[in-house]
Parts: sequence; structure tokens; C-alpha cells
Amino acid sequence: MQGSAGTLRLLTLNMHKGRAAWNRRHVLAELREAVRSTGADIVCLQEVIGESAAASGPAEARPHYEYLADELWPQYAYGRNAVHPAGHHGNALLSRWPIVQWQNHDVSQPDSEPRGLLHCTVAVEADWPLHVVCVHLGLREAHRRAQARRLLELSAALPASEPLLVAGDFNDWRRRLDPILCTGFESAFAGVCDGCPRTFPARLPLLPLDRVYLRGLRLQSACVLSARPWPHLSDHLPLLIEAAR
Repeated sequence: MQGSAGTLRLLTLNMHKGRAAWNRRHVLAELREAVRSTGADIVCLQEVIGESAAASGPAEARPHYEYLADELWPQYAYGRNAVHPAGHHGNALLSRWPIVQWQNHDVSQPDSEPRGLLHCTVAVEADWPLHVVCVHLGLREAHRRAQARRLLELSAALPASEPLLVAGDFNDWRRRLDPILCTGFESAFAGVCDGCPRTFPARLPLLPLDRVYLRGLRLQSACVLSARPWPHLSDHLPLLIEAAR
């Protein structure tokens, strides 16, 4: 079920390059059905394969964001971050509504895996431009701090009257970014999950790696999707929120 008039549903998931936890098998078909079942209007994905020379079947041979978006989310954007001999991967956003503009901002730090902030402007309605930033931050704390500041700079440059959602894998298991990010956004989980949604590892979630933040929207609900089949579809659990104007 999709969001009702004036509301939207957003799902975020680190999809682990379309493999189950521990890289045991490809799960793209199962993942597509699970994502569809949430009724999300907007889907933020991290670790999405855009091209792979090691594909094991027709589904894996397509860009994963195209395969997942097929028939349900007519709009999508992909920000390539990491390039390797077998192809490349990055962040992606799927949308039920038109994506009128998008840009992948490079926030890579020296001597680390490339990272990006995928910023999309979505036309929910004619008078409702929505900004969505899909995030995957680095593994080192100093790098995450620098990337979080770049995220705040990006958000500060957007019109204050236009709502904003930020979602993704922040890799911030010790919650050191909270004082930085909460100067610009509201955490979607501030009043639930003890403000700390635990999403990793999916089968026994102990670490709060994934987050959703918002500005200029009213939060309706927020939850971690921990029931079957989610623990078997990635090494992260997804977050689902509903918000209104």
C-alpha cells in the first residue's frame, strides 16, 4: 500500500550488491518482491551494482537498480562511486514520482573507498518539490565526520521551504555523528527504537548503521523491518518511514 495523499513512504537499504548475508547466493528476485511489498514511494539503496562482468544470470547482468525498479518505480537515478575491474557500484534512488534533477556529490576521502551523496529532487506534486539524499559514508570515523559536514553544507544550500529526507548507511556504530547531523535535521527514529535503530548484522542486529533524517516534514511512523524475509536478503535490515507535509 502506497502512502496516502499528502504522505510518502521511504525505504532505505544497503542491499549488499544483491547477495544474501555472507555472500552465499544472489537474491535479487526475492529482494525485488520484498521491496515491492512495503509500498514505498521512494527507495534509497546502497551498494547497488551498476555493471558487473561476473553476473551469474540475466537478472544480475542488468544494472540492479533497473531490475528492482522495473514496472513499479518508473523513475530512478544512480550515482557511481566505486569502480573495479569487474564493473562498478554505488547508490541508487527509485521513485514513484518524477525525478526532475539529480547529482552525485563526490565525498571520497584520501586512501579510502570512494563515497558519494546522491541528491535527487523529486516532484511529488506540482507544488511539492522534495529533496532526497541517499548516503553511504566511510568506515573511518574521521572520514565520516568530514562527509557529514559536506552533507550539512549540501542541505544548507537547498531552499529552506522545500522538505528534505536523508537516508542510508552512515556506518556510525558509535553514534558519534549525532551531534553534527542533528544540528541540521531531525532523526526519524528519535522517539522509537531508543533513537537507535539496530540494523547490522541483519540476522542478529547489534549495530545502528542505517539512519533516516528529515527536515520540513512531519513524521508519521518509523520502523526497522526485521521479520522474514529481510534477514535473509542482505547483511543489513531496511528502515521504513512514513512522513507528511
